[in-house]
Amino acid sequence: MRQVQNFIDGQFTGSASGRRFDKIAPVDGTVIASISEAGAAEVDAAVLAGRAALKGEWGRLTTDQRCDLLHGVADEITRRFDDFVAAEMADTGQPHHVMTHAFIPRGAANFKVFADVVKNVPTESFVLPTPDGAGAINYGLRRPKGVIAVIAPWNAPFLLMTWKVGPAMACGNAVVVKPSEETPLTTTLLGEVMNTVGIPKGVFNVVHGFGPGSAGELLTRHRGVDAITFTGETGTGTAIMKAAAEGIRDVSFELGGKNAGIVFADADFDKAVDGIFRSAFLNTGQVCLGTERVYVQRPIFERFVAALKAKVEGVNFGRPETKGTDYGPLISAEHKRKVLSYYRKAVEEGATVVTGGGVPDMPADLAGGHWVQPTIWTGLPETATVVREEIFGPCCHIRPFDTEAEVIALANANDYGLSTTIWTTNLSCAHRMAAAIEVGIVWVNSWFLRDLRTAFGGSKMSGIGREGGVHSLEFYTETSNVCIKL
Repeated sequence: MRQVQNFIDGQFTGSASGRRFDKIAPVDGTVIASISEAGAAEVDAAVLAGRAALKGEWGRLTTDQRCDLLHGVADEITRRFDDFVAAEMADTGQPHHVMTHAFIPRGAANFKVFADVVKNVPTESFVLPTPDGAGAINYGLRRPKGVIAVIAPWNAPFLLMTWKVGPAMACGNAVVVKPSEETPLTTTLLGEVMNTVGIPKGVFNVVHGFGPGSAGELLTRHRGVDAITFTGETGTGTAIMKAAAEGIRDVSFELGGKNAGIVFADADFDKAVDGIFRSAFLNTGQVCLGTERVYVQRPIFERFVAALKAKVEGVNFGRPETKGTDYGPLISAEHKRKVLSYYRKAVEEGATVVTGGGVPDMPADLAGGHWVQPTIWTGLPETATVVREEIFGPCCHIRPFDTEAEVIALANANDYGLSTTIWTTNLSCAHRMAAAIEVGIVWVNSWFLRDLRTAFGGSKMSGIGREGGVHSLEFYTETSNVCIKL
């Protein structure tokens, strides 16, 4: 069986306690690896390695030298592309085409894009008049924030981990990554890449484990950590924020979402159906930006529901490496229980189950996997549990609407504010809607289309702060002002 270790100061290492945990394959429930669980000694060693790197070779590199190394990291990921695809499929159970067309390429791009951003974004400067007439010049300097704790999620583990590690390292920081206990493989593999490329020891560190009472809590409470970036559910974000208050550490959070999809009667119908199908069911619905609330203008409501139902009922379940598989399992048995509890709650609250609502019949070799049916509901009020709470599964509720004002109110009447997708051919309507919806990201006639130079983040309970482009520089660096009297 594969043995997965922590990666600290350029070395793969176990834990002083000898504690380990199993990695379960979502696709069939088998144990595929044994993972070393980091304790206080390993977390402390990783943080100290990061601090030493900042004062060592890494801290002495010029921006160009550092960014050249990160281009090398991206190139090595691309060279080992198949290794990363295989590891991510084993971790998540998601189909091969999802890994090859989105998640792994984006993971590599995160290093190149942010290396280029750091090299090309200027700081501000001002000429200040002084009473003696000589004047003064003020200019900004950016320096690394220090050791960054990266708490990564399990739903798109490589993409979302590198989304944080890429800009953090480009800005000159050291990182300690705690991947989800459900998805340890690609983060560990990245340690091999760092060594191959020649990233100095201690810059990139990985500690495996769980949250409370394990590596996650130990890392976020460690006073040698200067900032914490986290993607995950809102409750965990609340706990991390409390830990970050000790020492007044910066945080950047991308948390939950209960995102709305809005389809107007004038939309390109086929593109809208395809777009909502993708936004609701990609990655088995385990996407923070996914659409769980769908609002369709009344003239096309019945037709839209029927068309989306037909697409959902055409998905192919199977192993991720099997050609034709376009639908994978949920990440774990625990998450499967959670999603199925919402499926039952929807029926209890009076939903019409358009399709799905249970567990599919799977062949014997996959019966132990964490499979659920993609599910569509109609007929529920906005107060229903499955309309208000984030499920993070392959499901959506569809409701008709009549006017712009009505659907704006419906979309905004939620505690979350991460994203929305709007489908219309009316340009003026698109602009009005984009300005009115209370979210961090609005897509019009698209979904999951990302320019890494733009701001990313949520409002309300969906997060704190923005990352992407110059916004990442603002989080991963400290800016100081230099005032020189002439």
